[in-house]
Amino acid sequence: MNISYDPAKNQRNIEERGLSFDQAINFDFDTAWIWQDVRKIYSEVRWSSLGFLNGQLHALVFTETVDGIRIISLRKANPREVRKYEKHSSQS
Repeated sequence: MNISYDPAKNQRNIEERGLSFDQAINFDFDTAWIWQDVRKIYSEVRWSSLGFLNGQLHALVFTETVDGIRIISLRKANPREVRKYEKHSSQS
C-alpha cells in the first residue's frame, strides 16, 4: 500500500507526538475498527480508525487515494478511544 502525506504536517506530528506518518505502514488494518468521519462536511471522504501499531492502540485518520492512503492524523489512542475499541471488539 502506498502511503502519502503532507511533509510539513508529518514533521509537526513528529515534534508534537513523536510519531512519523511513515509508521502507518505497520498499522494493523486487519483488526482495526474503521468508520467514516461525518462530523463535518469535508472536501473528501475521511476515515477514522482505531487499531494497533507496534502493539499499542492508535487513532489514524486517512483518505483513500488511487493507489493507497493519504494520512491526515496519527496519534496514540486516548483512554476513551481505548474503551470504545474494546467495546466494539467485544461486540464483533
